[in-house]
Amino acid sequence: MKRALLASAAVMAGVALAGLAAPAGNAADTPTATPQRVDDFQLTDHTRLAQHLYYFGYTPAIVVMTRSNGAAARTGDAALQKLSDAYKDKGVVVWALDSNLADSRDAVAAEAAKEGLSVPVLMDEQQLVGESLGVQREGEVFVINPKTWTVAYRGPLDAHAGQAVDALLAGHQPAVTREASTAGKTVAFPERAHAAEFANISYSKEVAPILQEKCVSCHVNGGIGPFAMNSYDVIKGFSPMIRETVRTRRMPPYFADPHIGVFKNDQGLTSDQTKTLVHWIEAGAPRGNGPDPLLANASKHAPDWPADLGKPDVIVELPAFKVPATGLVEYQNQQVANPFTQDTWLRAIAMKPGDRRVLHHVVSNHIPDPNQPAAAIPGGSVGSYTPGAEPQVMADGSGAPVPAGGKLHFQMHYTTMGKETVDKTEVGFYTLKTPPEYIKRSAVISTFSLYIPAGEARHQEIAYLTFPADAYLYTLYPHSHYRGYHVELKAVTPDGKDTMLLSLPKYDFNWQRDYDPVKPILVKAGTKLVATWVYDNSEHNPANPDPKRNVTWGEQTPDEMMYFRVNYRWADETVTHVRGDLQQKLFASQVIGSLDSNLDGKIEPAELKGPLAGLRARFAELDTNHDGVLDAKEMAAAMPSRRMARAKGETPDL
Repeated sequence: MKRALLASAAVMAGVALAGLAAPAGNAADTPTATPQRVDDFQLTDHTRLAQHLYYFGYTPAIVVMTRSNGAAARTGDAALQKLSDAYKDKGVVVWALDSNLADSRDAVAAEAAKEGLSVPVLMDEQQLVGESLGVQREGEVFVINPKTWTVAYRGPLDAHAGQAVDALLAGHQPAVTREASTAGKTVAFPERAHAAEFANISYSKEVAPILQEKCVSCHVNGGIGPFAMNSYDVIKGFSPMIRETVRTRRMPPYFADPHIGVFKNDQGLTSDQTKTLVHWIEAGAPRGNGPDPLLANASKHAPDWPADLGKPDVIVELPAFKVPATGLVEYQNQQVANPFTQDTWLRAIAMKPGDRRVLHHVVSNHIPDPNQPAAAIPGGSVGSYTPGAEPQVMADGSGAPVPAGGKLHFQMHYTTMGKETVDKTEVGFYTLKTPPEYIKRSAVISTFSLYIPAGEARHQEIAYLTFPADAYLYTLYPHSHYRGYHVELKAVTPDGKDTMLLSLPKYDFNWQRDYDPVKPILVKAGTKLVATWVYDNSEHNPANPDPKRNVTWGEQTPDEMMYFRVNYRWADETVTHVRGDLQQKLFASQVIGSLDSNLDGKIEPAELKGPLAGLRARFAELDTNHDGVLDAKEMAAAMPSRRMARAKGETPDL
């Protein structure tokens, strides 16, 4: 009986869609070829969240309906929403696919909100997914069988679509697998008309230059890429994998949303570059005419130090550490003598791991000599490292301070790999010959009340810092562990206006990097920098160490972090006018900012969660002014002292 009701819901949805008039002259359209197999892809939806097809291989069915903005498509959206609601408790994934080049993501998000459409709308901005599916018009439905990654049904959203879903739920093939779609506007695919010309894409003049620009820095002899891109034959052999990694946006390892911010270190493929590579591979990756530019890489090897920086002015060797084959390794806190006998300013720092397979991260700081007078310049970080990290280069006109004397402390986090190895990391310092004008500062947005329920697939955490004075942002750096799925940073001004600064639709623990705006971002006094993290603690996250565990903050990789570092300078600070008072005010905002998920500057009982949930029982006692919320003063009195909080007052970079 229940199956009949579900099918009935699909029938009603189909009736609504059938009311769309077919455009003149298109009633007899013949559908384009349906692929034998649906290849993997990842697209960003209208909420800026990544949707990865093969992630949902555990589901019984995936329904994809093509759509576009506009009055004619709204009936179809409503029908799709009904279908989604009918099957949501059955584990069926329902998506809309927008391949219309005229539709912007913001416009789609606005229309979805207006129409009450909660179904994710996947933005096929390069049209590669629509091309491979053979999409022809709005309102086409593809029911995908995740067990075989084949199209079990293609046609309009009518009774047959619902019956196809029911059939997959029951474990058998649908009775009707193909049905002509005649309603809905035609979706234009400009590249489709030129498909026969893809074989003419020049490897020599078009493909190889893209690889040289965006890939070869890692894919070189001795580099971190798994193979060296040094000939056409290599590229031809790996071309299916290259297509797959590009379509799923795993490569190149640059994950910033291209619609938000412009960054100096952008290694992502442009839309045209992506289409060129994919279309060339789909045409058989022909060699064509002309020389092979990649042959010049055959004798090249990855440099010991970054090519654009050269050999460091000072190199510090950290003590060797033997990493066991298995088990959790306690953090190694290594101290070395400070090589700088005079106050020094750094223009860049590079770390060279001895064995990058086991080195998870390095954080550091300067430890002053208690027997020496207080330094004239502030102490701070002397470098950091995470997987995929690039050298830390200070912004123009600024530098990182290292006071003379004392020790340099390096906290080393190692993970085992099933084989014993020895790591001996080196740190390269690039010095400024004269003091800079500005001091590069750092602060971390985080929440010590982090709590991710067991099994939850899209858990959200929010935290912020409130800037007490004008500042300029130079670097944005998000960090979490294996459960991190998505992260964003936005600025919220005192008048309530938000501006998105960075969005990673899909975070990748294996590739963590700084995002440096091309132009420093001005943050006005009173602005909140709000970090939002989404975590995947489900069994469907292949990297999840333990989906049955309620996860809290922890330093080891099986634990989790909610961490977002920003590098900045105070607009009113120079090396001769140090504003330590502004640092103290900024850090003082962390207690409220780590808990206040609704951004109102107060803590309500429901916002005390995770490790702090126990404070709810004392809420009335802590609320000394009896206004029903906790303010910054009341929270400060309630909180125990924390080692990290004490350290932050002295350390610009955690």
